[in-house]
Amino acid sequence: MGKAVGRWDFEWVYNEQPHTWRRKEILAKYPEIKSLMGHDPQLKWVVSGMVLTQLLACYMVHELSWKWVLFWAYAFGGCINHSLTLAIHDISHNVAFGTKRARWNRWFAMFANLPIGLPYSASFKKYHIDHHRYLGGDGLDVDIPTDLEGWFFCTPARKVLWLFLQPLFYALRPLVVNPKPVTRLEMLNAVVQFVVDIIIYYFWGLKPIVYLIAGSILCMGLHPISGHFIAEHYMFMKGHETYSYYGPLNLITFNVGYHMEHHDFPSIPGSKLPEVKRIAAEYYDSLPQHTSWMRVLWDFVFDDTIGPYARIKRQYKLGKKE
Repeated sequence: MGKAVGRWDFEWVYNEQPHTWRRKEILAKYPEIKSLMGHDPQLKWVVSGMVLTQLLACYMVHELSWKWVLFWAYAFGGCINHSLTLAIHDISHNVAFGTKRARWNRWFAMFANLPIGLPYSASFKKYHIDHHRYLGGDGLDVDIPTDLEGWFFCTPARKVLWLFLQPLFYALRPLVVNPKPVTRLEMLNAVVQFVVDIIIYYFWGLKPIVYLIAGSILCMGLHPISGHFIAEHYMFMKGHETYSYYGPLNLITFNVGYHMEHHDFPSIPGSKLPEVKRIAAEYYDSLPQHTSWMRVLWDFVFDDTIGPYARIKRQYKLGKKE
Protein backbone atom coordinates (compact mmCIF):
# COMPACT_ATOMS: atom_id res chain seq x y z
CA MET A 1 0.00 0.00 0.00
CA GLY A 2 3.00 2.30 0.15
CA LYS A 3 4.29 2.11 -3.44
CA ALA A 4 4.20 5.46 -5.23
CA VAL A 5 2.68 5.96 -8.69
CA GLY A 6 4.90 6.34 -11.72
CA ARG A 7 3.72 9.81 -12.82
CA TRP A 8 5.31 13.00 -11.53
CA ASP A 9 3.62 15.51 -13.80
CA PHE A 10 0.54 15.93 -15.94
CA GLU A 11 0.43 14.87 -19.60
CA TRP A 12 1.05 18.15 -21.42
CA VAL A 13 -0.23 18.43 -25.00
CA TYR A 14 -0.08 21.21 -27.55
CA ASN A 15 -3.16 20.56 -29.65
CA GLU A 16 -6.77 21.64 -29.23
CA GLN A 17 -9.29 19.45 -27.47
CA PRO A 18 -10.67 16.73 -29.76
CA HIS A 19 -14.32 17.58 -29.12
CA THR A 20 -14.16 20.74 -31.24
CA TRP A 21 -13.19 19.11 -34.53
CA ARG A 22 -15.25 15.97 -33.92
CA ARG A 23 -18.38 18.05 -33.31
CA LYS A 24 -17.91 19.85 -36.62
CA GLU A 25 -17.22 16.63 -38.48
CA ILE A 26 -20.23 14.77 -37.04
CA LEU A 27 -22.63 17.67 -37.70
CA ALA A 28 -21.41 17.91 -41.27
CA LYS A 29 -22.10 14.21 -41.80
CA TYR A 30 -25.22 13.91 -39.63
CA PRO A 31 -27.01 17.30 -39.53
CA GLU A 32 -30.07 15.58 -38.02
CA ILE A 33 -28.25 15.56 -34.68
CA LYS A 34 -29.13 19.25 -34.39
CA SER A 35 -32.75 18.18 -33.82
CA LEU A 36 -31.66 16.58 -30.52
CA MET A 37 -30.50 19.92 -29.15
CA GLY A 38 -32.87 21.77 -26.86
CA HIS A 39 -34.67 21.09 -23.63
CA ASP A 40 -35.84 17.82 -22.09
CA PRO A 41 -39.51 18.24 -21.09
CA GLN A 42 -39.33 15.28 -18.68
CA LEU A 43 -36.32 16.50 -16.69
CA LYS A 44 -38.21 18.91 -14.45
CA TRP A 45 -40.69 16.21 -13.40
CA VAL A 46 -38.01 13.61 -12.67
CA VAL A 47 -36.00 16.08 -10.61
CA SER A 48 -39.08 17.30 -8.74
CA GLY A 49 -39.93 13.72 -7.83
CA MET A 50 -36.42 13.18 -6.48
CA VAL A 51 -36.54 16.35 -4.37
CA LEU A 52 -39.93 15.37 -2.92
CA THR A 53 -38.62 11.86 -2.21
CA GLN A 54 -35.79 13.34 -0.16
CA LEU A 55 -38.21 15.61 1.68
CA LEU A 56 -40.26 12.56 2.63
CA ALA A 57 -37.06 10.77 3.67
CA CYS A 58 -36.23 13.68 5.99
CA TYR A 59 -39.47 13.05 7.84
CA MET A 60 -38.88 9.30 7.95
CA VAL A 61 -35.33 9.49 9.39
CA HIS A 62 -35.96 12.12 12.06
CA GLU A 63 -36.77 9.51 14.71
CA LEU A 64 -34.23 6.85 13.68
CA SER A 65 -31.08 6.12 15.66
CA TRP A 66 -27.91 7.78 14.41
CA LYS A 67 -26.44 4.59 12.98
CA TRP A 68 -29.49 4.13 10.77
CA VAL A 69 -29.47 7.78 9.75
CA LEU A 70 -25.92 7.36 8.47
CA PHE A 71 -26.69 3.99 6.89
CA TRP A 72 -29.61 5.36 4.89
CA ALA A 73 -27.62 8.49 4.05
CA TYR A 74 -25.00 6.34 2.30
CA ALA A 75 -27.23 3.58 0.92
CA PHE A 76 -30.18 5.65 -0.29
CA GLY A 77 -30.21 9.40 0.25
CA GLY A 78 -26.68 9.95 -0.95
CA CYS A 79 -27.42 8.10 -4.18
CA ILE A 80 -30.33 10.43 -4.85
CA ASN A 81 -28.27 13.47 -3.94
CA HIS A 82 -25.40 12.41 -6.19
CA SER A 83 -27.92 11.92 -8.96
CA LEU A 84 -29.28 15.40 -8.26
CA THR A 85 -25.79 16.89 -8.67
CA LEU A 86 -25.77 15.30 -12.13
CA ALA A 87 -29.22 16.72 -12.80
CA ILE A 88 -27.76 20.12 -11.87
CA HIS A 89 -24.98 19.36 -14.33
CA ASP A 90 -27.56 18.81 -17.06
CA ILE A 91 -29.54 21.90 -16.02
CA SER A 92 -26.38 24.03 -16.20
CA HIS A 93 -26.57 23.49 -19.96
CA ASN A 94 -30.10 24.97 -19.96
CA VAL A 95 -31.78 21.70 -20.91
CA ALA A 96 -34.57 21.89 -18.31
CA PHE A 97 -36.36 24.86 -19.89
CA GLY A 98 -34.24 25.76 -22.91
CA THR A 99 -31.78 28.56 -23.58
CA LYS A 100 -34.52 31.18 -23.97
CA ARG A 101 -35.46 30.65 -20.32
CA ALA A 102 -31.98 30.63 -18.85
CA ARG A 103 -33.13 32.16 -15.55
CA TRP A 104 -35.71 29.43 -15.12
CA ASN A 105 -32.89 26.89 -15.41
CA ARG A 106 -30.85 28.70 -12.75
CA TRP A 107 -33.80 28.84 -10.33
CA PHE A 108 -34.73 25.23 -10.98
CA ALA A 109 -31.12 24.21 -10.32
CA MET A 110 -31.46 25.83 -6.89
CA PHE A 111 -34.58 23.76 -6.30
CA ALA A 112 -32.69 20.60 -7.32
CA ASN A 113 -29.93 21.70 -4.93
CA LEU A 114 -32.17 21.67 -1.83
CA PRO A 115 -31.67 17.99 -0.77
CA ILE A 116 -27.90 18.30 -1.16
CA GLY A 117 -27.90 20.41 2.00
CA LEU A 118 -25.20 22.89 0.95
CA PRO A 119 -25.30 25.56 -1.81
CA TYR A 120 -23.78 24.17 -4.97
CA SER A 121 -25.68 24.84 -8.19
CA ALA A 122 -24.74 28.47 -8.91
CA SER A 123 -21.00 27.95 -8.31
CA PHE A 124 -21.03 24.77 -10.37
CA LYS A 125 -22.55 26.58 -13.33
CA LYS A 126 -19.93 29.34 -13.12
CA TYR A 127 -16.99 26.95 -13.35
CA HIS A 128 -18.50 24.22 -15.52
CA ILE A 129 -18.59 26.55 -18.51
CA ASP A 130 -14.80 26.78 -18.33
CA HIS A 131 -14.48 23.00 -18.10
CA HIS A 132 -16.11 22.67 -21.51
CA ARG A 133 -14.59 25.72 -23.15
CA TYR A 134 -11.06 25.17 -21.82
CA LEU A 135 -10.89 21.40 -21.28
CA GLY A 136 -7.59 20.63 -19.61
CA GLY A 137 -6.71 24.32 -19.49
CA ASP A 138 -3.93 25.13 -17.05
CA GLY A 139 -5.36 27.50 -14.42
CA LEU A 140 -8.77 27.41 -16.10
CA ASP A 141 -10.24 23.92 -15.81
CA VAL A 142 -10.74 23.40 -12.07
CA ASP A 143 -11.72 19.77 -12.66
CA ILE A 144 -7.99 19.00 -12.87
CA PRO A 145 -6.19 18.31 -9.57
CA THR A 146 -3.53 20.68 -8.30
CA ASP A 147 0.17 19.86 -8.30
CA LEU A 148 -0.03 19.35 -4.54
CA GLU A 149 -2.72 16.69 -5.00
CA GLY A 150 -0.70 14.96 -7.71
CA TRP A 151 2.48 15.00 -5.62
CA PHE A 152 1.00 13.87 -2.29
CA PHE A 153 -1.73 11.37 -3.24
CA CYS A 154 0.64 9.00 -5.01
CA THR A 155 0.28 5.69 -3.14
CA PRO A 156 -2.72 3.35 -2.99
CA ALA A 157 -3.53 4.31 0.62
CA ARG A 158 -3.28 8.03 -0.14
CA LYS A 159 -5.34 7.66 -3.30
CA VAL A 160 -8.12 6.00 -1.27
CA LEU A 161 -8.00 9.00 1.07
CA TRP A 162 -8.10 11.35 -1.92
CA LEU A 163 -11.20 9.58 -3.27
CA PHE A 164 -12.86 9.88 0.14
CA LEU A 165 -12.04 13.60 0.27
CA GLN A 166 -13.11 14.35 -3.31
CA PRO A 167 -16.03 16.59 -2.27
CA LEU A 168 -13.64 18.75 -0.25
CA PHE A 169 -11.19 19.11 -3.14
CA TYR A 170 -13.96 19.90 -5.62
CA ALA A 171 -15.24 22.62 -3.30
CA LEU A 172 -11.87 24.21 -2.47
CA ARG A 173 -9.90 23.72 -5.69
CA PRO A 174 -11.62 26.54 -7.64
CA LEU A 175 -10.67 29.00 -4.90
CA VAL A 176 -7.00 28.10 -5.41
CA VAL A 177 -6.77 27.41 -9.14
CA ASN A 178 -9.14 29.98 -10.65
CA PRO A 179 -10.80 32.20 -8.02
CA LYS A 180 -13.71 34.30 -9.25
CA PRO A 181 -15.84 36.95 -7.54
CA VAL A 182 -18.94 35.70 -5.72
CA THR A 183 -22.03 36.41 -7.81
CA ARG A 184 -25.50 37.49 -6.73
CA LEU A 185 -26.81 34.17 -7.96
CA GLU A 186 -24.42 32.35 -5.63
CA MET A 187 -25.56 34.48 -2.70
CA LEU A 188 -29.20 33.77 -3.56
CA ASN A 189 -28.38 30.06 -3.84
CA ALA A 190 -26.86 30.14 -0.35
CA VAL A 191 -29.77 32.07 1.19
CA VAL A 192 -32.40 29.76 -0.31
CA GLN A 193 -30.46 26.65 0.71
CA PHE A 194 -29.87 27.69 4.33
CA VAL A 195 -33.45 28.91 4.78
CA VAL A 196 -34.75 25.49 3.73
CA ASP A 197 -32.18 23.79 5.97
CA ILE A 198 -33.40 25.86 8.91
CA ILE A 199 -37.03 24.99 8.16
CA ILE A 200 -36.21 21.28 8.07
CA TYR A 201 -34.28 21.60 11.34
CA TYR A 202 -37.17 23.50 12.95
CA PHE A 203 -39.72 20.79 12.16
CA TRP A 204 -37.65 17.59 12.37
CA GLY A 205 -34.40 18.40 14.16
CA LEU A 206 -30.77 17.72 13.32
CA LYS A 207 -30.98 14.16 11.99
CA PRO A 208 -32.55 15.02 8.61
CA ILE A 209 -29.88 17.70 8.06
CA VAL A 210 -27.13 15.19 8.81
CA TYR A 211 -28.89 12.66 6.57
CA LEU A 212 -28.85 15.09 3.63
CA ILE A 213 -25.36 16.55 4.01
CA ALA A 214 -23.65 13.31 5.06
CA GLY A 215 -25.27 11.50 2.15
CA SER A 216 -24.02 14.13 -0.29
CA ILE A 217 -20.46 14.02 1.06
CA LEU A 218 -20.24 10.24 1.40
CA CYS A 219 -21.67 9.44 -2.02
CA MET A 220 -19.52 12.01 -3.81
CA GLY A 221 -16.49 10.41 -2.18
CA LEU A 222 -15.77 6.70 -1.91
CA HIS A 223 -18.90 5.30 -3.54
CA PRO A 224 -19.57 3.28 -6.74
CA ILE A 225 -21.43 6.15 -8.39
CA SER A 226 -18.53 8.53 -7.79
CA GLY A 227 -16.45 6.39 -10.13
CA HIS A 228 -17.69 8.65 -12.91
CA PHE A 229 -15.48 11.48 -11.59
CA ILE A 230 -12.42 9.39 -12.41
CA ALA A 231 -13.83 7.65 -15.48
CA GLU A 232 -14.63 10.83 -17.39
CA HIS A 233 -11.22 12.43 -17.94
CA TYR A 234 -8.40 10.55 -16.22
CA MET A 235 -5.93 9.20 -18.76
CA PHE A 236 -6.29 5.42 -18.66
CA MET A 237 -4.88 5.24 -22.21
CA LYS A 238 -2.16 7.60 -23.37
CA GLY A 239 -3.47 10.48 -25.43
CA HIS A 240 -7.16 9.94 -24.58
CA GLU A 241 -8.66 12.54 -22.24
CA THR A 242 -12.40 11.78 -22.31
CA TYR A 243 -14.07 8.38 -21.91
CA SER A 244 -17.63 7.11 -22.03
CA TYR A 245 -19.31 4.43 -19.95
CA TYR A 246 -22.44 2.75 -21.32
CA GLY A 247 -23.43 0.60 -18.34
CA PRO A 248 -26.59 0.44 -16.19
CA LEU A 249 -25.60 3.18 -13.74
CA ASN A 250 -26.47 5.67 -16.47
CA LEU A 251 -30.10 4.97 -15.57
CA ILE A 252 -29.69 6.80 -12.25
CA THR A 253 -27.12 9.41 -13.32
CA PHE A 254 -28.84 11.18 -16.23
CA ASN A 255 -26.56 9.39 -18.73
CA VAL A 256 -23.44 11.19 -17.50
CA GLY A 257 -21.56 8.08 -18.61
CA TYR A 258 -22.06 9.17 -22.21
CA HIS A 259 -19.32 11.66 -21.55
CA MET A 260 -17.60 11.67 -24.91
CA GLU A 261 -20.95 12.41 -26.53
CA HIS A 262 -21.71 15.05 -23.90
CA HIS A 263 -18.51 16.99 -24.53
CA ASP A 264 -19.08 16.78 -28.26
CA PHE A 265 -22.64 18.10 -27.86
CA PRO A 266 -23.14 19.78 -24.46
CA SER A 267 -26.44 21.35 -25.52
CA ILE A 268 -28.05 17.93 -26.01
CA PRO A 269 -29.84 16.64 -22.86
CA GLY A 270 -28.45 13.54 -21.21
CA SER A 271 -31.62 11.63 -22.05
CA LYS A 272 -30.85 12.00 -25.78
CA LEU A 273 -27.12 11.21 -25.74
CA PRO A 274 -27.68 7.49 -26.53
CA GLU A 275 -29.29 8.65 -29.76
CA VAL A 276 -26.14 10.60 -30.61
CA LYS A 277 -24.10 7.43 -30.19
CA ARG A 278 -26.57 5.46 -32.31
CA ILE A 279 -26.51 7.95 -35.17
CA ALA A 280 -22.74 8.52 -35.18
CA ALA A 281 -21.68 5.10 -33.95
CA GLU A 282 -18.53 4.93 -36.06
CA TYR A 283 -17.15 7.95 -34.18
CA TYR A 284 -17.58 6.37 -30.73
CA ASP A 285 -17.50 2.57 -30.95
CA SER A 286 -13.76 2.45 -31.64
CA LEU A 287 -12.79 4.85 -28.84
CA PRO A 288 -11.60 3.63 -25.41
CA GLN A 289 -14.48 3.25 -22.99
CA HIS A 290 -15.10 2.05 -19.45
CA THR A 291 -17.32 -0.91 -18.62
CA SER A 292 -17.47 -0.49 -14.83
CA TRP A 293 -17.12 2.51 -12.53
CA MET A 294 -16.18 0.14 -9.69
CA ARG A 295 -13.33 -1.18 -11.85
CA VAL A 296 -12.31 2.41 -12.57
CA LEU A 297 -11.97 3.10 -8.83
CA TRP A 298 -10.03 -0.12 -8.30
CA ASP A 299 -7.62 0.61 -11.15
CA PHE A 300 -7.18 4.20 -10.02
CA VAL A 301 -6.09 3.07 -6.57
CA PHE A 302 -3.87 0.12 -7.51
CA ASP A 303 -2.51 0.96 -10.96
CA ASP A 304 0.85 2.69 -10.49
CA THR A 305 0.47 4.63 -13.74
CA ILE A 306 -2.80 6.30 -12.69
CA GLY A 307 -3.27 8.97 -10.06
CA PRO A 308 -4.23 12.64 -9.75
CA TYR A 309 -1.45 13.48 -12.23
CA ALA A 310 -3.03 11.25 -14.92
CA ARG A 311 -4.74 14.16 -16.65
CA ILE A 312 -4.09 15.89 -19.96
CA LYS A 313 -3.29 19.59 -19.67
CA ARG A 314 -2.82 22.33 -22.23
CA GLN A 315 -2.22 26.06 -22.29
CA TYR A 316 -4.87 28.41 -23.63
CA LYS A 317 -4.07 31.92 -24.85
CA LEU A 318 -6.93 34.12 -23.73
CA GLY A 319 -7.90 37.46 -25.15
CA LYS A 320 -8.21 40.51 -22.92
CA LYS A 321 -12.00 40.16 -22.66
CA GLU A 322 -11.69 36.60 -21.41
